Amino acid sequence: MSVSPVKRQKMESALEQLKHHTTVVADTGDFNAIDEYKPLDATTNPSLILAAAQMPAYQKLVDDAVAYGKKLGGSEDEQIQNACDKLFVLFGAEILKRIPGRVSTEVDARLSFDKEGMIQRARRLIDLYKEAGIGKDRILIKLSSTWEGIQAGKVLEAEYGIHCNMTLLFSFAQAVACAEAGVTLISPFVGRILDWHLANGDKKTYEPSEDPAQACDLEKIHLDEKAFRWHHNEDQMAVEKLSDGIRKFAADAIKLEKMLKERMFSAENGK
Repeated sequence: MSVSPVKRQKMESALEQLKHHTTVVADTGDFNAIDEYKPLDATTNPSLILAAAQMPAYQKLVDDAVAYGKKLGGSEDEQIQNACDKLFVLFGAEILKRIPGRVSTEVDARLSFDKEGMIQRARRLIDLYKEAGIGKDRILIKLSSTWEGIQAGKVLEAEYGIHCNMTLLFSFAQAVACAEAGVTLISPFVGRILDWHLANGDKKTYEPSEDPAQACDLEKIHLDEKAFRWHHNEDQMAVEKLSDGIRKFAADAIKLEKMLKERMFSAENGK
C-alpha cells in the first residue's frame, strides 16, 4: 500500500509530537520500519519474526540460524529449537544496531504455564546474546503474564539480573502481580481491551478526556496465587484475551518451526 507524501508528512508529524511526551517502541521485525521511524526501543514476537523471516531481505539471517542449529546437532526437535532461538537473537542483534535502547525478545508462548521452562529459555536467549557480544542490559525478556510467567519474571529479575517485559497483560490482577514481582516493564494491550468491550456490547468509545482510569481511586492490594487466579478469572475480557493471545503466538511459533524444519531437513530427506 502506497502512502501519499501529504499523509506521510502528517503521520511523521504526529510521531514527532508523540516523541516529545513518551518513549516510542517499535513492535516489528522489519529493519526498514525501524530505520524510518527511529524508535528508542523495539520489541518482537513469534508473529513478527515469522512475517519478517519470509521476506527476501532477511534470508541471510534465516540461513545463519539454520546453520547454527545444524552445527549444534542433536535430534531434529533440538536442532529446530536451537535454530529458532538463534533466529530471534539474530533479529534482536540487528535491531539493536539501529536503536539506542533495548530490544524485547519473547520466550515461546507454549511455555506460558511452565515457570522453570520459561526461566531456562530466558537464560538461553541471554547466553546467545552474550555470544553475539550483547550484554543483558540491552535486552528485555518477554514473558506471558500468566501466574507462572510472572513468577518466572520475579526469579529472573532477582536472581539473574535479567530484565523482563510482561506481555499479554489485560487485567488489574495481572498488573498487581507484576508489580509485586518487581519486573522491569509491563505491556498492557489497551487496544485489544477496548476492542473486546466494543465487540461485546459496549458501543461507546472513549475520548482522551473521558479515560475512565483517570477517575480510579485504587487501593493497594496483595495477591497470592489463589487470589490472583480468582481476581483474574472474574475478568472475562482478560481471561479470553490472555488465552487467545497465547494460542495465536504459539500457532505462529509452530509455523516458524515448520519453516525452519523445511529449510533444515527437506533436502536431505528427499522431500
